[in-house]
Amino acid sequence: MSTRRVLDVGQCDYDHGRISSLLRAQFGAEVVRVHSATEATERLRGEAFDLVLVNRVFDRTGEEGLDLIRKTKADAKTSAVPVMLVSNFPESQAEAVAAGALAGFGKAALAEDATKERLEKVLGGVGVA
Repeated sequence: MSTRRVLDVGQCDYDHGRISSLLRAQFGAEVVRVHSATEATERLRGEAFDLVLVNRVFDRTGEEGLDLIRKTKADAKTSAVPVMLVSNFPESQAEAVAAGALAGFGKAALAEDATKERLEKVLGGVGVA
């Protein structure tokens, strides 16, 4: 099985490190980090990704993650790529799902089984542990 690729958008250094560690350890995923919606769109249009994780508010630019989700899902070249919002706020998760994202998770729930199960549905049970 080929290595799964995840695009991680807008996370701070600490959260990116935690998310990347989980994705590498549990799924053997390669994690590509970008900081802006423009970078994310360019990478999505030029490279293959199995999942996009979008922060609710981008750490460096202050951009809204929901805007990127809407744009990604409205673009014929990127609409099929699974997207999840990273947010602890249920109302933001509901908005993301309404915009076409899969149910995501909050940073506070990163170590929970439910988060790993959601990720496994997209990334498969590759497991490297």
